[in-house]
Parts: sequence; structure tokens; C-alpha cells
Amino acid sequence: MALDFTKIIIIDLEATCWSGKTPKGEQHEIIEYGLAVLDVASGEIVANEGILVKPTSSTVSAFCTELTTITPEMVATAPSFGEASRYLQEKYKAHRHPWASYGAYDMSQLQGQCAREGVPFPLSAQHLNVKALFALRHRLPHPVGMDAALQKTGLPLEGTHHRGVDDARNIAKILRQLL
Repeated sequence: MALDFTKIIIIDLEATCWSGKTPKGEQHEIIEYGLAVLDVASGEIVANEGILVKPTSSTVSAFCTELTTITPEMVATAPSFGEASRYLQEKYKAHRHPWASYGAYDMSQLQGQCAREGVPFPLSAQHLNVKALFALRHRLPHPVGMDAALQKTGLPLEGTHHRGVDDARNIAKILRQLL
């Protein structure tokens, strides 16, 4: 099945995290799929959603809540990783469009968790690393963070940094300028 290049799915994941080393028995687990859909022809962000995910083998630490604003109570009744991944595929046809993220973390986290939990990878094989593209386009000596890229392009940071739904929208704005 050929990919549909009329839209790009932008993904920004949030995962459980801790200050310092990962505690014994814990592992990084996705707790939010941040998603924005960029219409390539119009440049419009046609969808933006945060899909919370219930962790199964780790906890949302106070540090994680401070960083992301996601609390243990918010994910307590959220869908499982598998359910959230299926929702992403069904609602957004995410496996039929290219997808983008800011850097390589999201791809490796998603691939690893899919493998650990036996969940089919919910996105297409066509991935755009917006962080690398931004550095190339602006001839930077090294890649910069999302907030620095927004500043360099004169775009405001909208929402809460390190909240997937907001970061996905901000990444989509950067990608729109690159396109």
C-alpha cells in the first residue's frame, strides 16, 4: 500500500521519568502520545490531540509530573499502550502517512516499547527527523532543542513544554516552515 503524502503525522511522546537514575524495577514507559497532523498543501495543522497512556510497569514520579504536568491520577484510567496505539492507527490512519518527530528519541522509545509489549508499530516506516532537518536547513554546527528552533524562527512556544500535545503542535509549526 502506497503512503499518502498529503499529510504528515507529528508525534511527540512523553514517558515516565525520574530525577537522576531510573529506580530499580522501573523503566521508561510512554504516558502520552502527543499528535499533530500537518496538511502539506495548505500548511494547516488539521488535528492536535494528546492521547494519555496508562503505564503498566512504572510509575509517574513527582519529577515527571513537574516536567510534563501529567499526574498519576490522569493516567490511572487511560487506555493501555496497545489500545492507544490502535486508536492512533484507526483514527488518524497513522500507518498510511509519513510521520515526524523532533529527534530520534521518540522513534527508539516507540520501537522499544512496541517490541517489549508485542504491539504492532502504529506508524509508517517513513520518518522525518525534524531536529536534523532544522540543523541542516539552517546550517547549524549541531542540532538544537525544540525551544531554540522556535526562537530561531521567531515562533512562540505555545502551551506547556514537555507536554506531548503542545510539543507536537510546536514541532508541526517548525516543520511547516521547513517545508
